[in-house]
Amino acid sequence: MDPLKYIFEKPALRVRIARWQMALSEYDIVYTTYHPLDEYDPLSHEFSNEHIMMANKDEKEAELDEWKLWFDGASNLLGNGIGAILASSKGQYFPFSARLGFDCTNNMVEYEAYAMGITMVIEHQISRLKVFGDSTLVIYQLCREWETRDAKMVPYHEHIMALREHFDETSFLYVPRDENQMADALATLSAMLQAN
Repeated sequence: MDPLKYIFEKPALRVRIARWQMALSEYDIVYTTYHPLDEYDPLSHEFSNEHIMMANKDEKEAELDEWKLWFDGASNLLGNGIGAILASSKGQYFPFSARLGFDCTNNMVEYEAYAMGITMVIEHQISRLKVFGDSTLVIYQLCREWETRDAKMVPYHEHIMALREHFDETSFLYVPRDENQMADALATLSAMLQAN
């Protein structure tokens, strides 16, 4: 016995279905069954632009070539760690982290994190970069809005300014610590790990 046929043949359900049919007929709602197309042809696999070797980039595509770099450093009792995340315009993320084997200040750790990130950017041959960091000092020194006065920071600053020559366009933005959580987590984890 067909269970659907049994359910729909019950007298109580027939009355309910009839009521629904009357209520829905007011709105011209009609149920139609699905029928396959009679004239169905498969898609053509011949593409008109199949033999194009290279297309020029327009301005919108050039804007999409801008990569993003988040960096952060962590200095605590267990050690010093750095982290950086490189993000492509297509949404791919490349995390990097390292543990520093020497003592340094918080600002030195931030510079080390940026130096590691910028080295990875150069290896990927990226020409347009937007940099995000939660260290006010480092960001404003890299923007050349603040002077680098500390003798320990001058070599870092000069090295990074030399690396900036590899790029067509670079911008630096300060972000609050809450918006730099991934780079912060990488730096903190690498600082806390002990090598055996």
